[in-house]
Amino acid sequence: MEKKIYVTQSSMPPFEEYVEMIKPLWENRWLTNMGEYHKELEKELKKYLDVQEVSLMMNGHMALELALQVLDLPKGGEVITTPFTFISTTHAIVRNGLKPIFCDVKDDFTIDESKIEELITENTVAIVPVHVYGNICNVEEIDKIAYKYNLKVVYDAAHAFGEKYKGEGIGNFGDISIYSFHATKVYHTIEGGCVCTSSHDIYEKLYNLKNFGIRNEELVVSVGANAKMNEFQAAMGICNLRYINNNISLRKQIVKRYWEKLNKQYMRLNCYDDNLEPNYAYFPVVFENKIKRDKVYQALRDENIFARKYFYPITADAACFRNKYKNDLLEKARKFSDCILVLPLYSELKFEDVDRIAFIVNRVVEEID
Repeated sequence: MEKKIYVTQSSMPPFEEYVEMIKPLWENRWLTNMGEYHKELEKELKKYLDVQEVSLMMNGHMALELALQVLDLPKGGEVITTPFTFISTTHAIVRNGLKPIFCDVKDDFTIDESKIEELITENTVAIVPVHVYGNICNVEEIDKIAYKYNLKVVYDAAHAFGEKYKGEGIGNFGDISIYSFHATKVYHTIEGGCVCTSSHDIYEKLYNLKNFGIRNEELVVSVGANAKMNEFQAAMGICNLRYINNNISLRKQIVKRYWEKLNKQYMRLNCYDDNLEPNYAYFPVVFENKIKRDKVYQALRDENIFARKYFYPITADAACFRNKYKNDLLEKARKFSDCILVLPLYSELKFEDVDRIAFIVNRVVEEID
């Protein structure tokens, strides 16, 4: 039986290196509550991401949920966002007592900024765009719209770790940007995430939100949750950060191999903006129709290759949201959702496996055609 190939595989530092990192934890027994590794990782990420403030979180979802909470948006306010994203994005909006207003997407899978203004009402309080598969939203136009209507902008940059646009770190755009450090991401801390902002005041408020509002043994200044990153996660993050550039370089070579081997006559492959330094986070393929997508998906599974229908369905059509929020005029998002398949991509994926995956994909779509 052929080995199983999943859509992603966690990058891991050398075992001995991580063990050495966590040995001191057995000696000092400081496992959480903003320990030395937590502080070190925040410092290192500020440099790597080229941002002013980084607040570490236990996961990417809590990063987004607290990022929205820290802005004190009025309950019931409308938030313009994309339905072509992981369900976490919409959950974070709803769990803050806000109402998602879904906007269609463009050919690069990101929110269509030309359709945002027509969705703005007197109840609109924010925009939550998502950088998808490492493709970056039109940050200039979105910032213009936000300024014109006095709206907050929180970018879900879960797919965009380490990317730069026109030489500037992606985390600098909008009022806040959040990253996910889940084990499936380009960069991970096992679980984890962070909030990036240029505002030290927001950083301090996030500290309170993620730590019960506790400032010292006797002082609790506000109501908060528990969303702190622990020292084992931070240690993994410090180790993985040492190898991130090499891992991205390896991913780039795998993407190049896919481009060489796949028959582009039968599918559309992802292209990056010329002004972007991408991280090659995902390899999405858009097929002509859902039938072809599903047949390719099954043919790969039959060979123990587990691609992913990512994102299917769109969040507006999820069972928990389908009948609660306006979800029409989302033609392109639904089309992509029906026809897209994300192929395996990780730094240790072998060229021979890429070639085998491409062969199966080509064979299926050519037979159907």
